[in-house]
Amino acid sequence: MLSLLHIENIAVVERADIEFGPGLNVLTGETGAGKSIVIDSLEASLGWRTSRELVRTGAKSALVTASFTGADVAGWCQENGVEYDGELVLTRRISEDGKSACRVNGVPVSAVQLRELGLSLIDIHGQGDGQRLTNERWHLAYLDGFGGCGGELDEYKAAYNDMRALREEMDALTLDEGERERRVDMLEFQVREIERAKLTPGEFEEKSKRRDFLRSAGKLSDSVRDAGACLMGSERSDGAVSLIESAAGTIAYALRWTDELSGLSQKLTDLKYAAEDAAEELRDIRERLEFSPEELDELDSRLDVLKRVTRKYGGSEEAALETLENAKRELEEIEFSDEKLKKLEVRLETAEKKAAALAEKLSRKRRKAAEALAEAVEGELHKLSMPGAAFQVEVKPRQLGPDGADDVRFLMAANTGEGFGRIVKAASGGELSRVMLAMKTVLSRADSVDSMVFDEIDTGVSGIAAQRVAEKLAAIGREKQVICVTHLPQIAAMADGHFSIAKRVEGGRTYTSVTKLDTRGRQEEIARLTGGENVTKTTLLSAAEQLEAAEKFKEGMGK
Repeated sequence: MLSLLHIENIAVVERADIEFGPGLNVLTGETGAGKSIVIDSLEASLGWRTSRELVRTGAKSALVTASFTGADVAGWCQENGVEYDGELVLTRRISEDGKSACRVNGVPVSAVQLRELGLSLIDIHGQGDGQRLTNERWHLAYLDGFGGCGGELDEYKAAYNDMRALREEMDALTLDEGERERRVDMLEFQVREIERAKLTPGEFEEKSKRRDFLRSAGKLSDSVRDAGACLMGSERSDGAVSLIESAAGTIAYALRWTDELSGLSQKLTDLKYAAEDAAEELRDIRERLEFSPEELDELDSRLDVLKRVTRKYGGSEEAALETLENAKRELEEIEFSDEKLKKLEVRLETAEKKAAALAEKLSRKRRKAAEALAEAVEGELHKLSMPGAAFQVEVKPRQLGPDGADDVRFLMAANTGEGFGRIVKAASGGELSRVMLAMKTVLSRADSVDSMVFDEIDTGVSGIAAQRVAEKLAAIGREKQVICVTHLPQIAAMADGHFSIAKRVEGGRTYTSVTKLDTRGRQEEIARLTGGENVTKTTLLSAAEQLEAAEKFKEGMGK
């Protein structure tokens, strides 16, 4: 049950706290006072789509909090990591740029998670529900919901999807002879071309590096040769080794006269050996740099092949090899497609029989539910001052589809002696409101949601019909919490909790307030709903009589 709705900076509502109770809770007020804002705020707390236009002008953000007690949501809370002890607090903050943040018992959640949770907490009826009732695409879902067909529908959908997958697999294998030959030719060409290339992962990179090295080997060889000549000398000049050796010999000769040069003599000797080692290394490097022009030609040719094949089949050796495997596999499938088709045909026949059997099982349950739904809705319509109304749920067979093998639509005759017709044509605005209320009443009996919201349920309704609608809402309130926005005094008189929504202007700003009315306040508000601005002793007495009659009616229901 919704126990508290807290609103901050939503449109003209600066701040409001609405404490809802069990039974029928009614919201009344002048047109434009802000009744719809309360519903918009509740929808926002339940994860419905919002916009920055909801944020009050001048405010940085808007906040709405909805508190629920006794909701059967322990499973959802456990799956989403939310602690639950019987009380649930839903919070949504909407910033001025339109972004929002959602929490459940303090735990951040997404709007999608919040919306999923909201479906288990409250059922909101608005103008969209009336549109769905006239849209025959929704009738099947209404019937399945009433008949509890979810399990059978899920079982059928699984079988139907299996059957469709088998058909798609068979379609993929079924080619005409010309297309089959063209496909085989193309696949065989791919296999031959890729296999001839004898691809190895990483080969292109490895050979590219070798080719780049060989292309620079000439200049590198010249550099190594020149460096060696500097060390070992040439026909024209002595090299560093020879010069160092001469310097060492000169110093060795000078040692006859002094020992001071002995250390230098050793250094020159060591330097000579080091230069000779360097020259030897240069000779080895130059030998390795020697290659034949044929090797470079072979590398260029191989790289051209690799580049052409990989570019054609995915851009790399790995991709081309994957293409090769896929082509081989498809060739094998085509080769054995006839055999595979025969096996698939056997499986498909079994799947079709299973889907047809489950569709028939689902249809039987729907036809049975259709009779019960028609009888129940018709009974509710009679209670809603439509004694001549007749309601029918038409279930017609059709080919198997995603939702079974049934076309479902609701038909009605609004008055005695009239033929059945589509609801959108057979019902006036006020009658459509009562049909929707009748549907909601019947469907709610199988619904575990504890709270229901009705907005626009009194459209086009007046007089005795309005009284019957009020009585029906009060009756629903005995089993569930009902929140209703209304302009009808008959509905307001039936309330177990009555809230007045009023608008005022202060300091150039508009403010909306929500006040829970006591008995005197209810009397005055019902008198206003009846007589407008002309509230007199007579209208006040009439309002008091309506309240008294409503109390007697509820006592008769076992309040």
